[in-house]
Amino acid sequence: MKIHEYQGKALLAKYGVPVPYGKAVTSLSDAEAAIADVMKTTGGEVVVVKAQIHAGGRGKGGGVKVAKGAAAALDWAKKIYGMQLVTIQTGPEGKKVQRLLIEQGLDIARELYLGMTLDRATGRVTVMASTEGGMEIEEVAHKTPEKILKESIDPAVGFQPFQARRLAYALGLKGDEVKSCVKFLTTMARAYDELDCSLVEINPMVVLKSGQVLALDAKMNFDDNALFRHPELVELHDPTEEDPSELEAKKFDLSYIALDGTIGCMVNGAGLAMSTMDIIKNYGGQPANFLDVGGGATQAKVTAAFKIITADPQVKGIFVNIFGGIMKCDTIASGVVAAVKEVGLKVPLVVRLEGTNVKEGRAILADSGLAVVSATDMADGAKKIVELAGGAK
Repeated sequence: MKIHEYQGKALLAKYGVPVPYGKAVTSLSDAEAAIADVMKTTGGEVVVVKAQIHAGGRGKGGGVKVAKGAAAALDWAKKIYGMQLVTIQTGPEGKKVQRLLIEQGLDIARELYLGMTLDRATGRVTVMASTEGGMEIEEVAHKTPEKILKESIDPAVGFQPFQARRLAYALGLKGDEVKSCVKFLTTMARAYDELDCSLVEINPMVVLKSGQVLALDAKMNFDDNALFRHPELVELHDPTEEDPSELEAKKFDLSYIALDGTIGCMVNGAGLAMSTMDIIKNYGGQPANFLDVGGGATQAKVTAAFKIITADPQVKGIFVNIFGGIMKCDTIASGVVAAVKEVGLKVPLVVRLEGTNVKEGRAILADSGLAVVSATDMADGAKKIVELAGGAK
């Protein structure tokens, strides 16, 4: 689960991570009062107006503006609020800005990068830092990987102060800057652990001319599987930032991700789903989604999954690829038939069934009277659906 920058800063601040003073607004009518509050509280004339969407690169897209004085800040707020903000992470369609963060301007000496996430190669949470704050870290990693510093956290002892000092010195910090950075890193590590985060990214982490280290931005993602322990985090979820189809899929505990292709996929098992997308691409097609119905799917879940696929206007063909283990082929077949009878079938449908109750599943499809094309194996199914959906692109 992702949250907005202002929400992440509020959470980090509770752990003692220094953040700028700011006010978030969800309507333009509240912006003027927020600007006045920030200027009065901080005693400064400079404020920053920041679009709040679940994507990076907002500044380059025109969603972050520095303003001097209340009138200029309000003018920027009016321009940013409601805009369709396009960044490197939103895609060409962009995202509509429906929340703003009004924040104090700061006297910044340096911009740095800080991130924490799980390194799957080592199986440990890793702290990453770089002198290239404000840059896309992927670009830094590609062009100048030596500028990314790493500290792996031993789960038996946690993040240690000596690791924080080592990173601080490697970033070129001195004196009070080091002390401030060490406190920043250790408190952030504690927040990451206790909140069951999957990612914490501060880009940039800034050093003020006073020597204080502070989080100028905050990106926090959480492990969905741990949210049952954090009802307070669930309340921070903003459904307007998610794809409607993905939200619908969550209601039925389906693993669904919308993609840009034209061939809808319904598969059981994440590995098989990835392989299915690969083989579709191998035959020249483009998958429209990742959809794993899971091992214990019911007919209702299968029906819901089929409805989600057919609701996508880009879909020109559907490939159902099931290898029944725990998941029974007759359950899949019954769900597909029920869904088609309810929503109709306007595009080609290819079904490959194998495994538990495969004979029963094939019989259900054969007796349904539906225009279902059977496939002997995965490659056969992929080749057929690509051809039926319009051929290789």
